[in-house]
Amino acid sequence: MTDVRELLRRDVETREYDAIRELWKQHSIAEDERDLAGLISTLTEDCVYELAQTGHRWEGHDGAARFYTELLTAFPDVKFELTDIVIGPQGVWEEADVSATHRAAWLGVPPSGERLLWKVAIFFPWDRERRKFQGERVYTAGLPIAELRAAVT
Repeated sequence: MTDVRELLRRDVETREYDAIRELWKQHSIAEDERDLAGLISTLTEDCVYELAQTGHRWEGHDGAARFYTELLTAFPDVKFELTDIVIGPQGVWEEADVSATHRAAWLGVPPSGERLLWKVAIFFPWDRERRKFQGERVYTAGLPIAELRAAVT
């Protein structure tokens, strides 16, 4: 694990900032186009996807592919409306309003068929040496998955 003090000491370099921004754009476009290979190409091989509220984790390229396959199967019409973004030498932090219809099971929660609206904050940690993202740490507000899951179990 990286010492957070090292992250604070990182200088902002224009070329690196541009690379981070361009890779985030590539990642976002691939996600919008449901281009799984393009999306995975923006990630380190040992990437980790994590849902902060539930503790669910998906590791490596196979895990990232499972995360997206499960998410896009459960919410095939998912739409992210970016509301804020910060880009720096540590990576990207974004906030978005999300809307989607819950069409298939996700995280053990059966489909409700309901149109859901929620907020996400996502951190994409930057790997300076490999010049890719190390995954995503996702925080949600207003998505009742944890409550739904508790009711199911």
